[in-house]
Amino acid sequence: MLKKSSLVLWGAALFIAWNGLLLLFLWSRPPSSSFSGEGDRLTAEVIRLAQDAETELERQKELLRQIHRYSGLWGRHRGVGITPKPPPPPSPAPPRLTDPAGTVLPVLVMACDRSTVRRCLDKLLRYRPSAQRFPVIVSQDCGHAETARVIASYGDAVAHIRQPDLSDIPVPAEHRKFQGYYKIARHYRWALGQVFRTFRYRAAIVVEDDLEVAPDFFEYFQAAFPLLLADRSLWCISAWNDNGKEQMVDVGQAELLYRTDFFPGLGWLLLAELWDELEPKWPRAFWDDWMRQPEQRRDRSCVRPEVSRTMTFGRKGVSHGQFFDQYLKFIKLNDRFVPFTQLDLSYLKKEEYERSFLHKVYAAPEVRVEELQGNRRRELGAVRLQYSGRDSFKAFAKALGLMDDLKSGVPRAGYRGIVSFVYRGRRVYLAPPSDWTGYDPSWS
Repeated sequence: MLKKSSLVLWGAALFIAWNGLLLLFLWSRPPSSSFSGEGDRLTAEVIRLAQDAETELERQKELLRQIHRYSGLWGRHRGVGITPKPPPPPSPAPPRLTDPAGTVLPVLVMACDRSTVRRCLDKLLRYRPSAQRFPVIVSQDCGHAETARVIASYGDAVAHIRQPDLSDIPVPAEHRKFQGYYKIARHYRWALGQVFRTFRYRAAIVVEDDLEVAPDFFEYFQAAFPLLLADRSLWCISAWNDNGKEQMVDVGQAELLYRTDFFPGLGWLLLAELWDELEPKWPRAFWDDWMRQPEQRRDRSCVRPEVSRTMTFGRKGVSHGQFFDQYLKFIKLNDRFVPFTQLDLSYLKKEEYERSFLHKVYAAPEVRVEELQGNRRRELGAVRLQYSGRDSFKAFAKALGLMDDLKSGVPRAGYRGIVSFVYRGRRVYLAPPSDWTGYDPSWS
């Protein structure tokens, strides 16, 4: 509180000092013996000074407003703020232990110029079980006025922070059309820095302003958080299945979760320790593909669901609808609440998962793609389709409706090169040979 008071007094002192200097200047003017010529110039000078004073007064008012706002943030950070947005996080817990009861998991919403952010925020606020455990922080780039008004309409239900640097970024000539990707990377760096450096949260769930969340979105992350703390071979929990089109998932197994070597994004949980690692080398652009490089992934995996807990409604953006019409708009959003916090998720720990999952995959009978497409050999149940290289993977993926692109050699939703999906009502594993030795980045 003393810090807040001193900030306000400092702002007030600046205001008084400016006006004192203005009065001193006027009093120090030499007297004039004539009301013509010099008098006219004096009148003009006074008018100009008055206009300057009015401009400076507005600047001082804005300064005081900023002092008040940031002192409030300071107070909340210290636990003595005016309002509970965002609530002060608990003291940092020892790393990699079980989830301390009541650990705060803020949701960071990355916003720019989509006034449809309302659709995202409405669902987040409707489904969150606790405003204290899941505060919503909206970080806005772009300075878009209408979007800012939409965010402000939620009042204290969300915290609204704004990226201060809206300038263009110098980019190579061949990247001029990618300016938007540079600004997105800059915004992510600033916003994650606010969450982990200013507010000092233990972890955060990151979503973008064009995502709608499922009813069990918070239940899912709350249950998976201890797993992320306990298993060092994991580096994120994601709500997204890249191959999660309705006809390619088993909606009857909405509780099913997987490990994946592909960073999915689109609603993901990370720990503060990961940001400590990534921040010093954060890229200037294309941050999500950068995350998928071996140097960042470091053989770690994410958890992802069978049925996505987010869906995107943002066709228009810097990617100009890439993949949206072909894949993204068909992603199935889970609509059945799964009580994940009551389930045993230990099967997702690396050793146990590889023992059970790999056995299941390579015990499945191998079939040819023509047999799958012809819906033959139904009696076999779950089956395996084996690829031998980049070209055969991409050919099979295209033939079966999967996303066929690879990032640093890793297929979307894949684990040890295996992609699990449903095709014409049965489980299929698109898999490399059992003696698989690792990803080949040249496949990208």
